Amino acid sequence: MRPLVPILHLAAGHHGGQVAVLKLAENGHAQADLSKVPADRLLSVMTRCVFNAGFNWKVIDAKWDGFEAAFEGFDPAKLAFFGEEMMDDLVSDTRIVRNGQKIRATLDNARMVAEIEQSEGGFGRFLATWPADDQVGLMHTLNTRGSRLGGATGQYFLRFCGWDAWITSRDVCAALVREGVLDKPVATSKRDLGKVQAAINHWHSGSGLPRAAISRILALSVG
Repeated sequence: MRPLVPILHLAAGHHGGQVAVLKLAENGHAQADLSKVPADRLLSVMTRCVFNAGFNWKVIDAKWDGFEAAFEGFDPAKLAFFGEEMMDDLVSDTRIVRNGQKIRATLDNARMVAEIEQSEGGFGRFLATWPADDQVGLMHTLNTRGSRLGGATGQYFLRFCGWDAWITSRDVCAALVREGVLDKPVATSKRDLGKVQAAINHWHSGSGLPRAAISRILALSVG
Protein backbone atom coordinates (compact mmCIF):
# COMPACT_ATOMS: atom_id res chain seq x y z
CA MET A 1 0.00 0.00 0.00
CA ARG A 2 1.54 3.31 -1.00
CA PRO A 3 1.74 6.26 1.42
CA LEU A 4 -0.86 9.00 1.63
CA VAL A 5 1.41 11.64 0.03
CA PRO A 6 0.90 10.60 -3.62
CA ILE A 7 -2.86 10.36 -2.99
CA LEU A 8 -2.75 13.88 -1.57
CA HIS A 9 -0.88 14.98 -4.70
CA LEU A 10 -3.64 13.50 -6.88
CA ALA A 11 -6.27 15.40 -4.89
CA ALA A 12 -4.20 18.59 -5.09
CA GLY A 13 -4.07 18.30 -8.87
CA HIS A 14 -7.87 18.23 -8.99
CA HIS A 15 -8.60 20.90 -6.39
CA GLY A 16 -6.12 23.77 -6.56
CA GLY A 17 -3.15 22.55 -4.57
CA GLN A 18 -2.29 20.83 -1.31
CA VAL A 19 -3.29 23.72 0.97
CA ALA A 20 -6.72 23.90 -0.65
CA VAL A 21 -7.21 20.13 -0.33
CA LEU A 22 -6.25 20.08 3.35
CA LYS A 23 -8.72 22.89 3.95
CA LEU A 24 -11.47 21.00 2.11
CA ALA A 25 -10.61 17.87 4.10
CA GLU A 26 -11.24 19.45 7.50
CA ASN A 27 -14.17 18.06 9.48
CA GLY A 28 -16.37 21.07 10.07
CA HIS A 29 -18.36 19.07 12.62
CA ALA A 30 -15.39 18.25 14.88
CA GLN A 31 -15.97 18.84 18.60
CA ALA A 32 -13.37 20.13 21.03
CA ASP A 33 -14.71 17.63 23.59
CA LEU A 34 -17.33 15.20 22.34
CA SER A 35 -17.83 13.85 25.85
CA LYS A 36 -19.46 17.15 26.84
CA VAL A 37 -22.03 17.24 24.03
CA PRO A 38 -25.48 16.69 25.61
CA ALA A 39 -27.27 13.46 24.81
CA ASP A 40 -30.30 15.28 23.38
CA ARG A 41 -28.08 16.99 20.77
CA LEU A 42 -26.50 13.68 19.82
CA LEU A 43 -29.91 12.02 19.48
CA SER A 44 -31.00 14.98 17.34
CA VAL A 45 -28.07 14.45 14.97
CA MET A 46 -28.72 10.70 14.92
CA THR A 47 -32.39 11.19 14.06
CA ARG A 48 -31.55 13.67 11.32
CA CYS A 49 -29.25 11.10 9.72
CA VAL A 50 -31.92 8.39 9.97
CA PHE A 51 -34.53 10.58 8.29
CA ASN A 52 -32.06 11.89 5.69
CA ALA A 53 -31.34 8.35 4.49
CA GLY A 54 -33.05 7.83 1.15
CA PHE A 55 -34.83 11.18 1.41
CA ASN A 56 -34.34 14.74 0.21
CA TRP A 57 -32.11 16.38 2.85
CA LYS A 58 -33.54 19.83 2.05
CA VAL A 59 -37.03 18.69 3.03
CA ILE A 60 -35.74 17.38 6.36
CA ASP A 61 -33.79 20.62 6.96
CA ALA A 62 -36.88 22.72 6.27
CA LYS A 63 -38.93 20.73 8.79
CA TRP A 64 -36.27 20.40 11.46
CA ASP A 65 -37.76 22.91 13.91
CA GLY A 66 -40.94 20.83 13.74
CA PHE A 67 -38.95 17.66 14.45
CA GLU A 68 -37.37 19.27 17.51
CA ALA A 69 -40.81 20.24 18.84
CA ALA A 70 -42.55 16.95 18.00
CA PHE A 71 -39.80 14.85 19.60
CA GLU A 72 -39.69 16.93 22.80
CA GLY A 73 -36.26 18.39 22.08
CA PHE A 74 -34.91 14.83 21.69
CA ASP A 75 -34.67 14.29 25.44
CA PRO A 76 -33.72 10.58 25.40
CA ALA A 77 -35.07 9.81 28.89
CA LYS A 78 -38.44 11.37 28.09
CA LEU A 79 -38.73 9.66 24.71
CA ALA A 80 -37.64 6.32 26.18
CA PHE A 81 -40.30 6.57 28.91
CA PHE A 82 -43.22 8.01 26.91
CA GLY A 83 -42.31 6.70 23.46
CA GLU A 84 -45.09 4.15 23.08
CA GLU A 85 -47.70 6.69 24.15
CA MET A 86 -46.33 9.22 21.65
CA MET A 87 -46.20 6.89 18.65
CA ASP A 88 -49.78 7.40 17.46
CA ASP A 89 -49.49 11.17 17.72
CA LEU A 90 -46.14 11.25 15.92
CA VAL A 91 -47.28 9.25 12.89
CA SER A 92 -50.01 11.86 12.29
CA ASP A 93 -47.93 14.95 13.19
CA THR A 94 -47.65 17.19 10.11
CA ARG A 95 -44.62 18.98 11.57
CA ILE A 96 -42.43 15.99 10.70
CA VAL A 97 -42.00 13.48 7.89
CA ARG A 98 -44.53 10.82 8.87
CA ASN A 99 -42.53 7.70 8.18
CA GLY A 100 -43.63 5.16 10.76
CA GLN A 101 -40.51 2.99 10.56
CA LYS A 102 -38.17 5.95 11.07
CA ILE A 103 -40.30 7.34 13.89
CA ARG A 104 -40.14 3.93 15.56
CA ALA A 105 -36.37 3.86 14.99
CA THR A 106 -36.04 7.24 16.71
CA LEU A 107 -37.87 5.98 19.78
CA ASP A 108 -35.74 2.81 19.80
CA ASN A 109 -32.59 4.93 19.50
CA ALA A 110 -33.77 7.15 22.35
CA ARG A 111 -33.93 4.05 24.55
CA MET A 112 -30.42 3.06 23.48
CA VAL A 113 -29.04 6.54 24.22
CA ALA A 114 -30.82 6.66 27.59
CA GLU A 115 -29.41 3.24 28.54
CA ILE A 116 -25.86 4.22 27.56
CA GLU A 117 -26.24 7.52 29.43
CA GLN A 118 -26.90 5.52 32.58
CA SER A 119 -24.37 2.72 32.08
CA GLU A 120 -21.43 4.67 30.65
CA GLY A 121 -21.67 8.02 32.41
CA GLY A 122 -22.95 9.78 29.31
CA PHE A 123 -23.57 8.97 25.67
CA GLY A 124 -21.08 11.61 24.58
CA ARG A 125 -18.48 10.08 26.89
CA PHE A 126 -19.21 6.64 25.43
CA LEU A 127 -18.53 7.95 21.92
CA ALA A 128 -15.51 10.03 22.92
CA THR A 129 -13.75 7.14 24.67
CA TRP A 130 -14.33 4.56 21.95
CA PRO A 131 -10.96 3.78 20.27
CA ALA A 132 -10.54 5.93 17.15
CA ASP A 133 -8.95 3.02 15.29
CA ASP A 134 -12.09 0.87 15.64
CA GLN A 135 -14.88 2.65 13.82
CA VAL A 136 -16.14 -0.70 12.54
CA GLY A 137 -16.68 -1.88 16.11
CA LEU A 138 -18.49 1.30 17.10
CA MET A 139 -20.73 1.14 14.03
CA HIS A 140 -21.57 -2.49 14.82
CA THR A 141 -22.44 -1.60 18.42
CA LEU A 142 -24.69 1.31 17.42
CA ASN A 143 -26.42 -0.75 14.74
CA THR A 144 -27.07 -3.75 16.98
CA ARG A 145 -28.17 -1.76 20.03
CA GLY A 146 -30.02 0.90 18.04
CA SER A 147 -32.15 0.98 14.92
CA ARG A 148 -31.49 1.90 11.27
CA LEU A 149 -27.89 2.93 12.01
CA GLY A 150 -26.15 0.59 9.61
CA GLY A 151 -24.11 1.53 6.56
CA ALA A 152 -23.83 5.16 5.53
CA THR A 153 -26.39 6.33 8.12
CA GLY A 154 -24.15 5.29 11.01
CA GLN A 155 -21.08 6.71 9.31
CA TYR A 156 -22.73 10.08 8.72
CA PHE A 157 -23.98 10.17 12.29
CA LEU A 158 -20.45 9.67 13.62
CA ARG A 159 -19.04 12.33 11.27
CA PHE A 160 -21.79 14.87 11.99
CA CYS A 161 -21.69 14.39 15.76
CA GLY A 162 -17.99 15.21 15.75
CA TRP A 163 -16.39 11.75 15.91
CA ASP A 164 -13.32 11.31 13.67
CA ALA A 165 -15.17 9.15 11.16
CA TRP A 166 -14.48 7.96 7.64
CA ILE A 167 -17.31 7.48 5.16
CA THR A 168 -17.41 4.85 2.43
CA SER A 169 -18.88 7.14 -0.20
CA ARG A 170 -18.78 6.23 -3.89
CA ASP A 171 -15.64 8.33 -4.47
CA VAL A 172 -13.88 7.00 -1.37
CA CYS A 173 -14.55 3.42 -2.47
CA ALA A 174 -13.38 4.21 -6.01
CA ALA A 175 -10.11 5.56 -4.57
CA LEU A 176 -9.73 2.47 -2.39
CA VAL A 177 -10.13 0.22 -5.43
CA ARG A 178 -7.45 2.26 -7.21
CA GLU A 179 -5.16 1.84 -4.19
CA GLY A 180 -5.70 -1.92 -4.10
CA VAL A 181 -7.58 -1.91 -0.79
CA LEU A 182 -10.95 -3.02 -2.18
CA ASP A 183 -11.81 -5.33 -5.06
CA LYS A 184 -15.00 -3.47 -5.94
CA PRO A 185 -16.23 0.12 -5.40
CA VAL A 186 -18.50 -0.69 -2.47
CA ALA A 187 -17.82 -1.64 1.15
CA THR A 188 -20.73 -3.16 3.05
CA SER A 189 -19.43 -6.51 4.28
CA LYS A 190 -17.59 -6.87 7.58
CA ARG A 191 -14.55 -8.08 5.65
CA ASP A 192 -14.45 -5.04 3.34
CA LEU A 193 -15.11 -2.58 6.16
CA GLY A 194 -12.21 -4.16 8.02
CA LYS A 195 -9.99 -3.53 4.99
CA VAL A 196 -11.09 0.11 4.89
CA GLN A 197 -10.38 0.50 8.61
CA ALA A 198 -6.93 -1.04 8.30
CA ALA A 199 -5.98 1.16 5.33
CA ILE A 200 -7.15 4.38 6.95
CA ASN A 201 -5.42 3.46 10.21
CA HIS A 202 -2.23 2.86 8.18
CA TRP A 203 -2.45 6.27 6.49
CA HIS A 204 -3.29 7.94 9.80
CA SER A 205 -0.22 6.39 11.41
CA GLY A 206 2.01 7.59 8.57
CA SER A 207 0.58 11.10 8.22
CA GLY A 208 -0.87 12.09 11.59
CA LEU A 209 -3.94 13.42 9.81
CA PRO A 210 -7.40 12.78 11.26
CA ARG A 211 -9.19 9.77 9.80
CA ALA A 212 -12.08 11.97 8.61
CA ALA A 213 -9.58 14.10 6.68
CA ILE A 214 -8.02 11.02 5.08
CA SER A 215 -11.47 9.90 3.98
CA ARG A 216 -12.06 13.30 2.37
CA ILE A 217 -8.63 13.27 0.68
CA LEU A 218 -9.43 9.88 -0.83
CA ALA A 219 -12.70 11.24 -2.22
CA LEU A 220 -11.03 14.38 -3.56
CA SER A 221 -8.32 12.31 -5.26
CA VAL A 222 -10.95 10.86 -7.62
CA GLY A 223 -11.76 14.19 -9.22
